[in-house]
Amino acid sequence: MSPPIVTRRSAQQAKIQTRAMVKSKSAAGGTTAATAAGMIGGSGNSSNSSSGGGSSSGNSISGNGSNAGDQRKAGKPSAALLEAKRRARNMLKNQGNAMAVQETVTDIFQNAMNAKGLVRGPTALIYDETMSQHCCLWDKEHYECPERFTRVLERCRELSLVERCNQLPSRAATKEEILLLHTEEHFERLKQTAGIRDDERMEELSSRYDSIFIHPSTFELSLLATGSTIELVDQLITGKAQNGMAIIRPPGHHAMKAEFNGYCFFNNVALAAQHALDVHKLQRILIIDYDVHHGQGTQRFFYNDPRVVYFSIHRFEYGSFWPHLKESDYHAVGSGPGTGYNFNVPLNTIGMTNADYLAIFQQLLLPVALEFQPELIIVSAGYDAALGCPEGEMEVTPACYPHLLNPLLRLADSRVAVVLEGGYCLDSLAEGAALTLRSLLGDPCPPLVEPLVLPRPELTKALLNCICLHRPHWRCLQLQRTYEVAELTQLVDQEKEKDNDLHQIVRIWIGGPPPVDRYPTRDTAIPLPPEKKARNLARLQVLRTETKLSMPPIRVCYAYDPQMLEHSNLHDPGHPEQPSRILHIHQMHEEYALLARMKQLPTGRTATTDEVCLAHTRSHVNSVRRLLGRDPEELHQLGAGYNSVYLHPRTFDCATLAAGAVLQAVESVLRGESRSGICNVRPPGHHAEPDQPHGFCIFNNVAIAAQYAIRDFGLERVLIVDWDVHHGNGTQHIFESNPKVLYISVHRYEHGAFFPKGPDGNFDVVGKGAGRGFNVNIPWNKKGMGDLEYALAFQQLIMPIAYEFNPQLVLVSAGFDAAIGDPLGGCKVTPEGYGLLTHWLSALAGGKIIVCLEGGYNVNSISYAMTMCTKTLLGDPVPTPQLGAMALQKQPTVAFQSCVETLQACLQVQGQHWQSLKFVGKRLPREPFVGENNNEDFLTASLRQLNITNDSVPRVAGGAEGDRTDSGEERPSGSKPKVKVKTLTEYMAEHKEALEQNEMFAVYPLKTCPHLSLLRPEEAPLTINTKAACSECDSLAENWVCLSCRTVACGRYVNEHMQMHSLCSDHPLALSLSDLSVWCYACSAYLDHPRLYVFLNAAHMDKFEEPMAWTYACQRREDGCYGLGPDGRNEDDGPGSSSRAGTICIQLERNNNDSN
Repeated sequence: MSPPIVTRRSAQQAKIQTRAMVKSKSAAGGTTAATAAGMIGGSGNSSNSSSGGGSSSGNSISGNGSNAGDQRKAGKPSAALLEAKRRARNMLKNQGNAMAVQETVTDIFQNAMNAKGLVRGPTALIYDETMSQHCCLWDKEHYECPERFTRVLERCRELSLVERCNQLPSRAATKEEILLLHTEEHFERLKQTAGIRDDERMEELSSRYDSIFIHPSTFELSLLATGSTIELVDQLITGKAQNGMAIIRPPGHHAMKAEFNGYCFFNNVALAAQHALDVHKLQRILIIDYDVHHGQGTQRFFYNDPRVVYFSIHRFEYGSFWPHLKESDYHAVGSGPGTGYNFNVPLNTIGMTNADYLAIFQQLLLPVALEFQPELIIVSAGYDAALGCPEGEMEVTPACYPHLLNPLLRLADSRVAVVLEGGYCLDSLAEGAALTLRSLLGDPCPPLVEPLVLPRPELTKALLNCICLHRPHWRCLQLQRTYEVAELTQLVDQEKEKDNDLHQIVRIWIGGPPPVDRYPTRDTAIPLPPEKKARNLARLQVLRTETKLSMPPIRVCYAYDPQMLEHSNLHDPGHPEQPSRILHIHQMHEEYALLARMKQLPTGRTATTDEVCLAHTRSHVNSVRRLLGRDPEELHQLGAGYNSVYLHPRTFDCATLAAGAVLQAVESVLRGESRSGICNVRPPGHHAEPDQPHGFCIFNNVAIAAQYAIRDFGLERVLIVDWDVHHGNGTQHIFESNPKVLYISVHRYEHGAFFPKGPDGNFDVVGKGAGRGFNVNIPWNKKGMGDLEYALAFQQLIMPIAYEFNPQLVLVSAGFDAAIGDPLGGCKVTPEGYGLLTHWLSALAGGKIIVCLEGGYNVNSISYAMTMCTKTLLGDPVPTPQLGAMALQKQPTVAFQSCVETLQACLQVQGQHWQSLKFVGKRLPREPFVGENNNEDFLTASLRQLNITNDSVPRVAGGAEGDRTDSGEERPSGSKPKVKVKTLTEYMAEHKEALEQNEMFAVYPLKTCPHLSLLRPEEAPLTINTKAACSECDSLAENWVCLSCRTVACGRYVNEHMQMHSLCSDHPLALSLSDLSVWCYACSAYLDHPRLYVFLNAAHMDKFEEPMAWTYACQRREDGCYGLGPDGRNEDDGPGSSSRAGTICIQLERNNNDSN
């Protein structure tokens, strides 16, 4: 398999463009791109091709790098280390007491490589049978009864879930652990009740607290509940379990620092979170509390702490619902450094449904979670919002809880702990908790039996209020448009005020009963009316009966046929759509040991003519069939008559094999033999029109599969999600009038200038006739879209529509040309990002999802990406994409701003067709005023203070002080950029935006190294041939010279011969012949030291035919023998012996062709 590339362009291009400079303007010059290891491109191939298809006009692929030498000579390296060639492994290396810890940057595929050995870990389960002892001795009808605990365990055992878990022994919390948050007086007060059998005395003590009863076992069991929660968190953080659930009581989220409250004594979740902060040194914890009562105790503990996001969804009814606190309203956003980290979504009416809770998760919680990047997620799992609960009076069905949990399971590196809180309808509590545990075990989310309804108006108001108050603090909450106060004042008459799209921030406070000295201790349960209770129980029984929990034992089937390799371009061997695409994917699946874990479908199954004609005309099928055995020259001429299509004598065979392989996967999944499928097939299909091939595509594999599922299996709803970077024009045209198929495409559009060009891919194209509303286009108008932008599109647009559509099968047109490193797409989606998107889609259709390869033209990118999709479907943990943990400190990228504009336009159009999106069309006040906690927009304020500009032509470190050219000036063709010495601080400040957008990154070279003593500068050659080939493989792509023995060998991203030479000969120091940097294999770091100058100068003379400038602080010596200390000092010299600042390596990765 080809080695991974390590920059967003390619390793070779990164070598060639070692300096940030203006492009050469010479007539002979031109835009030169070099093909990286893993990028596919033929010599001089100018591509108008697509992804599964082609690219926009002007995208160019060059396989020979013929202008590389000229470009290298366009600028000279400085004496400081030149730009880094690649992202190194992300790690921290101790250099001892004398050396600072240095951080290196990460290979773009490092997370995917790290996932190779990751397999699904155990789900931990912790409980203690003695927890059933805790009960109210003076009120046998009390809601917080032992049956809550026992019924949950019974249902988990009925579903055979308990034996599938890693059962942890329970333990009691220590006093020290309790005192992390609670007072000693609080601890001792409860301890004094242990074993007391005086019911009258205990009832009197209980009456001093709101909604409390104390049992002789309460103290012991409260310690057990807290200790078990801490034990579960310890297991997750130390990697002994992947996720887990604590089935415990008493609950905890109402317990405050020095007060029992709401059935709670010690705050289990808050104490476990504080333990993780203090003991494990975590920095970001997300607590999600969907108990129907606000967890005010948890909120108070972390209200000022930015390390914890507390997110609560609770019944409020303007303060009239318990616990009757103003701080439970949406305006309580945190204080001090914790401002913006506290979320309350107050529900101001009863009867909230699945649609309301899903909207909260999709529109608010998940975007915030993605940006916050938690290291641990703890769920305060109360089931009193479930259907039938007399406390909550909501209507969330038990099967909805796995759907709320599922999108979280791939965040925080899968560290998700679910901790039982409330829930007082025993049937819905037991079912909801058991299905939650089932989801933690990796089983597919059960389909929602009842259709989703429109989110309630009260939910819309509460959610928009919360979004509005948190907008200043979170980058992800910018989708709603805003208005000025003046617009509202212009709406004079009442009619206009009702019909406008302006959301008004209104705070209403009703409140609860006045405080009392003693709280009631008996008859506190207020049952539902008998007829309503009967209706709820009957509905729950129907839901339980109709919710399908059975599933095939085989997780994934795999479709691949080596005969599909025969389709190739006989006139352009370097064509992007070539056989090695699927071969490399297959080989990586084998390398990652995935093939043996899947059901491999039989080879040789071709789609019949009738099957292909489900999506294509018979004349089109016959015209392709007639290609069999035709002369290659004739085929070449025929192919030229289509848009971006090549033909081969075996094209018909390969195209029918590709379609047939996908049909096999459909059969396996819909017959219940496999849960999901991976189709590693070619030629791709999504551009193929009903009557002709188009954009590398012959037959539309996914469209044929969708029609086949409808015809042969009677499906009524099929979802096609197309994330190929090019719009699937063929699929759209085939289904644009068909309401049985929902087609959603997220693609690069560039206002119609990107392949396949034209208006069909725009956001306002929604289908025709009966299919109107069933076509959803999300067109990117800027390049550079990455994981964050795709995740926002999924959670705020794709997933809400998909849930409302409620598909019976999900087909993914999985082109990976939006992947980082792809030569055509220009986007930055990581392999783990694709894994996350796959995981989210797998929650639909009971897990019936088939991922089918379309485009993608960097074989490493597509291999890693498809592998991460497969591992996701197999249930393996995949590293969490780094979507924006530091987003509050960054300016928005151009891509992100364009993403917001696109999503706003899409939401406005699609809101007319999908009721789940209707509320997002409201505009929010730009400067809301709600009184307390309306803190200043600190993000805007901090950005205003920066006053940093980003030069269009960046300068590199090194050179003479007065030798500077202004960045705005155009230089004559072939001139070299003039540079100025800058300190690290100055340079980083000047290019802050580029660094934050990952267009530039910095590497800090070592200022000395113990292996310098191995060099003999006095024996250095006068010149070093920088054009020498690898002594082992004759490669010219990326070569190094050993500074000990002068051996020339290729780098680790070609065939690794220099690395092997270093290991075998114990020669650690090597000099790059491309950019003249020096790498120490033993220290795994770049190195910059005067002792290297004589070697650097020898290479510089060969490369640029003039001596290299001397820029070190020490005096230059003729013999080249400098001290081994930093900057050539002796190692015992003090730090003040040199004033020269440490050099840095800067690499700029800018796209010199904006059309790409």
